[in-house]
Amino acid sequence: MVTKSISNSNHSGGRKTAIARVQLVPGSGTNIVVNGKNASDYFQNNAVYLQNLVNASELVKTEAKYDAHVVVQGGGLSAQAQAVRLALSKAFVELFPEYRNSFKKPGFLTRDARIKERRKYGLKKARKAPQFSKR
Repeated sequence: MVTKSISNSNHSGGRKTAIARVQLVPGSGTNIVVNGKNASDYFQNNAVYLQNLVNASELVKTEAKYDAHVVVQGGGLSAQAQAVRLALSKAFVELFPEYRNSFKKPGFLTRDARIKERRKYGLKKARKAPQFSKR
């Protein structure tokens, strides 16, 4: 039961400094293209990274016959995989609102807000102070 037109199904997700933009297109439901490459090639066949992508699409596997075209930039591979998962989840929830709770419960719709803390002047790193000498 598709409730929204697929033509404007563009969604973004982020994690640390990685930003992913996902566009769903009608297809077989198994093909995910990341920056012009197959997802398994882009994420170097790493099972942990690929599982992030598969988790989001497995929840609506029976109804979702869409392929995903993803443009992702910034961050490392782990952050990029999590950013893609968030964007995919947002896109699927827009198409299938009845699955919102299924995505919400495992935390697929929550953006992880933890980012690198800025370095402060007078310190060597964000919190590391120079060695203290009493005399």
